[in-house]
Amino acid sequence: MRDRQQLGQAGEDAAARHLVRQGMAVIARNWRCRYGELDIIARDGSVLVFCEVKTRRGTGFGVPLSAITPRKVARIRQLAALWLVETGGHRGPVRLDAVGLLERPDGHFDIEHVRGVS
Repeated sequence: MRDRQQLGQAGEDAAARHLVRQGMAVIARNWRCRYGELDIIARDGSVLVFCEVKTRRGTGFGVPLSAITPRKVARIRQLAALWLVETGGHRGPVRLDAVGLLERPDGHFDIEHVRGVS
C-alpha cells in the first residue's frame, strides 16, 4: 500500500498522462512559491491551463473533487497570477481545471476531469 505522499505522486503522474492523452502539453509540474503550489500547468491549444489534482483512496471523506472548494479555487487563481508574473505572462486565454483521481484496488485510478472550474 502506498503512503500518502506516494499516492499523491502517483495520482499527479496519472493526471499528467491523462491531460496528454486529451491533447494537452504539460509545461510545468509542482511549481512552488512561498504561498503554495500549482500541481500541473499545461497548454490546451492556445489556452494556458492551471490544473489542480486531488487523489484519494476512498470516498469516506467525499469524492476527490469535493476538496476543491471556492476558497481553494481562489488560492489557485492567486498562485496562477504569481506564476504568470514570474514567467513573463501569457497573452492568450487562461483556464483552471481540476482532476480528481480515486484509486481502485488494482492500483489504477478512476479519473474525473473538470474543465473550467470557477
